[in-house]
Amino acid sequence: MAAKPTPQAQRVARLEDELRQRENEIAMLRETAMAVGSELDLDKVLQLVADRARALLDADTVLIPTLSPGCDEYTYRAGAGRHAEEIVGESLPLDYGVCGWVWRHKRPWWRGMLDELTPQERNRWEKEAGSLILVPLIGREHFLGGIAGMNKRGGEFTEKDLSLLELFAGQVAIAIENAMVMQKVQEARTEAEEYQRQLRRLNRQLLAVNQELEYLTLYDPLTGLPNRSLLRDRLQERMAAAGPEQPLAILLVDLDRFQDVNDTLGHEEGDLLIRGVAERFEALIGAVGTLSRIGGDEFAALLPHADEGQAVAIARSLQEALKRPFRLGGQDVAVTASIGITLYPQHGDSVTQLLKHADAAMYAAKRSRNDVRVYDETYSECTSGRLSLVSDLQAALERQEFELHYQPKVALATGTIVGFEALARWPHGQRGFVPPDMFISAMEQTGLIYEFSCWALRTALDQCARWRRLGWDIQVAVNLPVTVILEPRFLGELHKASARQAGAEGLIFEITESIFLSDYERLTGLLDEIRKLGVSLSIDDFGTGHSSLSRLRKLPVSELKIDRAFVMDMEKNQDDLVIVESTIRLAHNLGLDVVAEGVENARILKHLTRLGCDMVQGYHVGRPMPPDRVEAFVAEAGWRVALLGDEGRASAA
Repeated sequence: MAAKPTPQAQRVARLEDELRQRENEIAMLRETAMAVGSELDLDKVLQLVADRARALLDADTVLIPTLSPGCDEYTYRAGAGRHAEEIVGESLPLDYGVCGWVWRHKRPWWRGMLDELTPQERNRWEKEAGSLILVPLIGREHFLGGIAGMNKRGGEFTEKDLSLLELFAGQVAIAIENAMVMQKVQEARTEAEEYQRQLRRLNRQLLAVNQELEYLTLYDPLTGLPNRSLLRDRLQERMAAAGPEQPLAILLVDLDRFQDVNDTLGHEEGDLLIRGVAERFEALIGAVGTLSRIGGDEFAALLPHADEGQAVAIARSLQEALKRPFRLGGQDVAVTASIGITLYPQHGDSVTQLLKHADAAMYAAKRSRNDVRVYDETYSECTSGRLSLVSDLQAALERQEFELHYQPKVALATGTIVGFEALARWPHGQRGFVPPDMFISAMEQTGLIYEFSCWALRTALDQCARWRRLGWDIQVAVNLPVTVILEPRFLGELHKASARQAGAEGLIFEITESIFLSDYERLTGLLDEIRKLGVSLSIDDFGTGHSSLSRLRKLPVSELKIDRAFVMDMEKNQDDLVIVESTIRLAHNLGLDVVAEGVENARILKHLTRLGCDMVQGYHVGRPMPPDRVEAFVAEAGWRVALLGDEGRASAA
């Protein structure tokens, strides 16, 4: 039987066990210190601390709470043991639980602390703390968090556990703080790298925006052509390179009635038209000069080494390129252009002067419609006040400065005056005679055209009523833009004007061919309403614009007017003669009367009579005149006035 160990031997054995345990603890502390000291990843350091602390304490669970930067909450960043995975990641307010107590007191917590508390605090913390030990992690500069052990296996946490954990916390706190610093450094580096990426991206975007701005500054975004600024630069360069001995031409091209396309088909179709025109022009200009778009419907061509003859020939080729219709909104649209030409150095020695004179030549061409004009000094006299013209229009309407003059229309079958066309005149006090095309165009651009058209309608209807009270069987024609007819308030205005004269019989609305581009269904309904009031309808300047025979057949019109451009040259130009003859035949087949404008001599009058034209107007018949001259004209002229009750008014029906 073995001898029972003596007390002394038992004591020696206990001391040896404690020594081995202490050696193990010291070895673990040293190993932990080395491990955490060589690791800079904060999450790995914290997890390593949790694992080693659990082994050191022999605890069920160890958690590592860390303080938030704002010192208002703590978060369990790492853990080891039972339920640790469920707790890690949770955040709690700093004033909640033992962590808050440790933070406020900067002292460790273990069950032995209960003896130092007041009875009230002891009752609270004894229930809340349970089997828990928590020591603070304090770095070189501030409080970091803590190491919390819960439920020591086989008993309660002792003061020895507290001392050991404090020693352990002191060793790892510096490593944790270093890892936190490295994490901040890494976060700062990552943030800086992200800033660099964003900066590079912003620089690329800025470069792209600058390139786009430079493009938009120098080029037209719709067509891709140089704009006015780039045209001026290139013109300046060419002038400097050419010298006074080498010719240089500038063509300023303005599309006629482009606003009609925008107003009736919409701006998208208008943009398609501009792009189509640009493509055709560029095909002609690109090899010999620079084509620019300098305004809504204006183009400019810079032609180095071009003299007057060459410039005119190129201008005619541009007009020829437009003769093939454009397909817009499901229909063919004809487009014409007026072109002004200036030459360097004959017409100016500066960019501004050359462009100003080209603009004057273009407006002179526009007054003649679809023409080409080389600059002449007399053109500047008409256009010098064009910009200030707009400011006078509103005042002229308010002061009723406008007048209507009346040009007679004669029925060829009877030789009688059967109507008058009302033509606007503006006797300006300072400007003198202002061309109608100029102030009408300005009113269309400034929105005054509706008010002006309503004034013209009322004035013409009143005058027609006065003549009909004299027993004259005549009609008075008024030109109306389609945009005015489409105004929602126009029909009401017409009803009021008609009611003042007990009807609108004897009134004719002359509408340009842009009617064929309009909101057709709505416009047809409006025209039907207008016809019910006794107003007749006429298509003005037929053959120059956007005619659609299929739509013409359905419109409630009674008359076609052949544009003066075809009539005046029909003796010399076979093409114009064919157009006049075919238009008369077409109109009669559709049951419409035909009026020929621009009859300047007896030869044209006789020719139109042979062709079967119904009515004529022009200087050979009579010039436009104020209403107080009409009765004297009738008494003196060789034409008699059709009287109410006469038989045989002109009609092709």
